Amino acid sequence: MRIRSVLTVSTVATAGAALLLAAAPQGLAAQPAVKVPVCKAKVLKIGAKQAKDTRIVHITVKNTGTRTCTIDRLPVVTFGDLDGAAQPVPSGESGPYKLVAGKTAYATVRTIADLKDPEARRVDSIGVSANPNLGGRLFTLKQLGATKKVKVWEPVTTWWKASQAAADKSLKKEVG
Repeated sequence: MRIRSVLTVSTVATAGAALLLAAAPQGLAAQPAVKVPVCKAKVLKIGAKQAKDTRIVHITVKNTGTRTCTIDRLPVVTFGDLDGAAQPVPSGESGPYKLVAGKTAYATVRTIADLKDPEARRVDSIGVSANPNLGGRLFTLKQLGATKKVKVWEPVTTWWKASQAAADKSLKKEVG
């Protein structure tokens, strides 16, 4: 009985797929789906700089390779020896973000909402990765352009965006 049910569903699914393909515009059914590969760490150039507003760090990732590839749409940003990472805003799950060869993606990180927050922790480095499965890059205070330790409390990061202005706007929209 169980096998027959599966065969019936399979037959219906096959007939439905054939009907959909017959109704599709010519040429569409013959084209296979193109899978974009995950970027290799060696083609990614990661950057980070503290903004004039010391609560903000701008991060970038550039595809220096010759082919389009994917990174995770959520940057991974960690802070010194603290546990955890910046939370994405809006919240969301991991997924692919296409990064065309030679192009750069941008994200904005808010390390702390209120610089006077008594809960603030202070770190002397920030780690950034474009994919949780790849190594990233660690930035020292000097590399960040920071003059003091970075204050951290409930950090958030935008998703990767096509421009720094879009990343800044997204952060402002999500957290004010």
